Amino acid sequence: MNDLKGAGKFYAHYLRKYWPGLLIVLALTILASYLQVKAPIYMGDAITALTKYLQTWSNPATRAQASQATFNSAIIKMAWFYIFNAAAMLISSLIISQIAGRSTGTMRIGLFRKMQWMRVSYFDTHSDGDILARYTSDLDNIFNAMNQAMFEIFASITLFIGMIIMMFRQNVTLAWVAVASTPVAVVLAAVIIVKAQKYVNEQQDDVGKLNGYINEQITGQKIIITNGLQQESIKGFLKHNEEVKKTTLRGQVWSGILFPLMQGMSLFNTALVIFVGSALVLQQGMSVAAGLGLVVIFVQLAQQYYQPIISLTSLYSMIQLAITGARRINEVREQPDEISPENGKILDGIHDKIELKDVHFSYLPGKEILHGVNIEVDHGEMVALVGPTGSGKTTVMNLLNRFYDLDSGSITFDGVDIREMDLMSLRENVGIVLQDPQLFSGTIGENIKFGKPDATDEELYDAAKQARIHDFIMTLDDGYDTMISDENTIFSAGQKQLMSIARTIITNPRLLILDEATSNVDTVTEAQIQEAMDNVIQGRTSFVIAHRLKTILNADKIVVLRDGNVIEEGNHQQLLAEKGFYAELYHNQMVFE
Repeated sequence: MNDLKGAGKFYAHYLRKYWPGLLIVLALTILASYLQVKAPIYMGDAITALTKYLQTWSNPATRAQASQATFNSAIIKMAWFYIFNAAAMLISSLIISQIAGRSTGTMRIGLFRKMQWMRVSYFDTHSDGDILARYTSDLDNIFNAMNQAMFEIFASITLFIGMIIMMFRQNVTLAWVAVASTPVAVVLAAVIIVKAQKYVNEQQDDVGKLNGYINEQITGQKIIITNGLQQESIKGFLKHNEEVKKTTLRGQVWSGILFPLMQGMSLFNTALVIFVGSALVLQQGMSVAAGLGLVVIFVQLAQQYYQPIISLTSLYSMIQLAITGARRINEVREQPDEISPENGKILDGIHDKIELKDVHFSYLPGKEILHGVNIEVDHGEMVALVGPTGSGKTTVMNLLNRFYDLDSGSITFDGVDIREMDLMSLRENVGIVLQDPQLFSGTIGENIKFGKPDATDEELYDAAKQARIHDFIMTLDDGYDTMISDENTIFSAGQKQLMSIARTIITNPRLLILDEATSNVDTVTEAQIQEAMDNVIQGRTSFVIAHRLKTILNADKIVVLRDGNVIEEGNHQQLLAEKGFYAELYHNQMVFE
């Protein structure tokens, strides 16, 4: 019920701008339904007229009086009603298709726009495949339902009401016979729908998980092949696929029961109407012509009476998938946005210091990652964060850029808490070079200018030169106009990192964060990256996260983290002299290198 209510609000939000078109569809649907329920009356009139004509013609004494005029008139009227019915349905279908296409396009834009402002925590807790499924299968299900089911719902409801009215106008007794089985059909449908809804929801969630697994495996395919893990990868896929198969089968079985069940109810209802109608004609002593016409009318109406119910039940699976798709997209729409304070303070650089004061933080309630961390960095200093995996280094980086908010404590730039700053201003002043660089489809120049699209060519070349990648780019036939993407690129891993550094340089950040920027390259490329990093760091306040300690020997300050606590602090020589945890890490690395 909550899903249905949420779906109703979801579709109302996106369809309200199309209300003129929907009103036209509603009017045409009512017209089409009227034409459809009225046509059988003319068929009955035609049967009555034909019967009278045959009776008159078969008697030589009255043969001259036999006329087909009434029969022909009824047939022509019935034909025109069916033609106009088809035309009204066609126009309605075309309007619905346009509304469906435009509204789902708006949904897709809204979904993408929403994701640009969501908190990083959402992307950390949802797989790429699950997110992608909302753009693909969920929106496809919504489009299919809107394009096909919306008109059917309008038509079925109006047709159902029209049938009831028309039957009671023709004969009250037979009308009650025709509608008597409706409560049974409704109860059976309701029971099946409740069961099917559960499995259809599970089906879409499992599809999202399967997509996430496939995306993960495709991304890591080289590693899988290199380590001979193809069979293990297939086993994992088969496990996820089996879950999708089970939930899909359950959902489709329960959804599939509806149509044949309603079809059977329709046939039973038609047989009951024929039986009772025939008995009623004999009992009331109607003429053959009138009685035959009445029975024909009610057979037609009784068959069409269940048509709306059959249509709705046959569309149930599609409708439920659309409701589930709306729920999953609503989950994204209801996610909290990153909060930028009203009249937030504008950061115009770092002139004094950055301070982390008694910082406590947890990704999940009750599982604290940082336990009262205190770090002070003066303007222009390079601070290195070192420590074992899971010590909290990357978490500090996430907090400095306000990807997450603290549980308690504060982070201040020149004495101003980052929670009081304009979020866009903060991000413009913080540059990050990640461990795994990301390139985007486009030219090399567009990739470097990604953070500053309006940069001049001089700024572009200067950034590339500082990053030590300019000379390589100029050896290419198209230079900075060379087309690349993250999957299909001429760059090695180290050159990608240099590109990422150039992209950061061009934005001229006041605070620079380097997250293990040299961890995935060889020693020769590492030296190039280190030289580029030294250029970037010069004159800027910077945090460097590193596992290779030889890359941060010249740091002004080294902060050693362990289990979310700062256990040592000082420069390289001071920490070696203390012969503590840092000295142990350093000597262990020197032995292996």
